Amino acid sequence: MASDRVTFAAVLRIPEFRVLWVADAQSAIGDQLARVALSVLVFERTASALLTALAYALTFVPAMLGGVLLSGLADRLPRRQVMIGCDLIRAVLLGCMAIPRVPIWLLCSLLVVAVLTEAPFMAAESSLMPIILDGEYYIVGTGLRTITNQVAQLAGFAGGGLVIALIGARAGLALDAATFALSAVLIRLAVKARPAAIAEPSAQHSVGPGVLSGVVSGLRLIFHDPRLRILLGLSWLAGLYVVPEGVAAPYAYDLDHGAVATGLLMASMPAGTALGTYLWVRFVPTEQRPRWMGPMAAAVGLPLALCGLHPNLVLSLVLWTVAGLFFGYQVQVITEFVRTVPDQQRGQAIGIASSGLLAVQGFGILLGGAVAGLWGVNAAVASAGLLGTALAVGLSWSWHRASPARLHPQVAEPIRLAASVEDRVAEDRVAEERVAGDLVAGDLVAKDVVAENRVAEDRSSA
Repeated sequence: MASDRVTFAAVLRIPEFRVLWVADAQSAIGDQLARVALSVLVFERTASALLTALAYALTFVPAMLGGVLLSGLADRLPRRQVMIGCDLIRAVLLGCMAIPRVPIWLLCSLLVVAVLTEAPFMAAESSLMPIILDGEYYIVGTGLRTITNQVAQLAGFAGGGLVIALIGARAGLALDAATFALSAVLIRLAVKARPAAIAEPSAQHSVGPGVLSGVVSGLRLIFHDPRLRILLGLSWLAGLYVVPEGVAAPYAYDLDHGAVATGLLMASMPAGTALGTYLWVRFVPTEQRPRWMGPMAAAVGLPLALCGLHPNLVLSLVLWTVAGLFFGYQVQVITEFVRTVPDQQRGQAIGIASSGLLAVQGFGILLGGAVAGLWGVNAAVASAGLLGTALAVGLSWSWHRASPARLHPQVAEPIRLAASVEDRVAEDRVAEERVAGDLVAGDLVAKDVVAENRVAEDRSSA
């Protein structure tokens, strides 16, 4: 029934989620302003398009390394402490970047460290979400966070340049630093303190050489189970579906349009994704969502394939927006993946998946640019859409065959590679208690039999 559906308002009434959502929203807006501010600042100082592009790339690339190596901290340390620590580090680093006359090399170095800390923060927060939100609340909450991030991206595209023009590049960096400081305060005041997912980290989980073993363990966890492999593949289709954004500028140029058209094209897919995510969590029945992930993923590529027919700007905007609508399937992929992974390795698994996503997006944009140079920008967008659809069809069929969650989508059972030492000890104790109980019961029965025999003998003697 419609009245039984979980709404965004119902999710926001949960205090911990509400605070995390507010902290994320204002930090996301600050990040978009900082990206624009950094590009403006570097170009003003160097007049080099190459260095400006490098500085912008540094806002993404280090996250790949951090996702693999540092996300395990979200399992080994209390997650609230990880989030607060990462926010404070970023606040200090962004504040230092806002200081006048900071050398470019130091500016970029501070940026790399700041971006590295994003990975453990996101891993800790994403790992906490299924604990704070249960069942349908978790899916709706994830949808709301996705919509918020897309809207923040749109706001950055639309108003970032104007804001930086008004307040200046360094003020923009300082504002981003303030958003991280505020986020740390909000998390400290409103998020409950919880123990680390790994109660007593062993040498295998310790910082240092154990980091590599944690990464190997996370990879083994992900690629051991077909459900996780398929979900990862559905997520990484974004490496193809991001191609239109990567070639938006030459696409607009081929249509005899300039910067305004480029901005509209780049904003069309995030706008469609925000709307598609809302429609997905609001109107698609819970039990149907896992079944529709694959078909929705395949549908994303179909409007993009039509770009091979060289549509005009208005029709291109419509096609890209429709593709974004179908891209809302990603919210289900995220929730299925996170709930399937056991809590003790959730942070590491999320980090590996996120790093891989960034890598395939970067590779997809490079590949799309190469295809655009050889056969034209419309061919690049269309081929990315067709290849994405073909891969999604195969993944959809594999999901249908492999996932037991299609029968009970409300329950995503965590996988277990092997019983831990603690589990085996606990099972042995239970077995010993059962044996002891059986012995006691047998002893009692024997005593009852002896007593009855004595009573019978007494009666015979009498």
